[in-house]
Amino acid sequence: MTPDDRKRLAEIAARLDRLRNVPTDALADIVRSHGLCMWAWADDDPADVLTGFDTPDRELAARYCAGCPVQDECLEWELRLHGWDTVGIWGALPEDDRRALYPLWRARGDRPGEHPDGSEST
Repeated sequence: MTPDDRKRLAEIAARLDRLRNVPTDALADIVRSHGLCMWAWADDDPADVLTGFDTPDRELAARYCAGCPVQDECLEWELRLHGWDTVGIWGALPEDDRRALYPLWRARGDRPGEHPDGSEST
């Protein structure tokens, strides 16, 4: 990871602090209600619609999530639920970026409903 990448991810982690005290269930409701992916791509594979061929994950994430009003909520929700085991595109970031972001995000403090190791409580 380059210093610029680390700086960008640290800025994202800091930006997510505003969602620290939002309950996980509320984040889920927000993303399900307002997430562009929940209705715009419900019937199609966005990769085919957007590009027609395989696209690097970072480009696909940028295109897939462009204009979505709840990118931060989506990202916060995914980091809480899956942490290091994240897959796919969430919060306009591909999984490699989210895996690099995860330790920076975790270092900023616990979130509601999480165990100290980052797993979700039941």
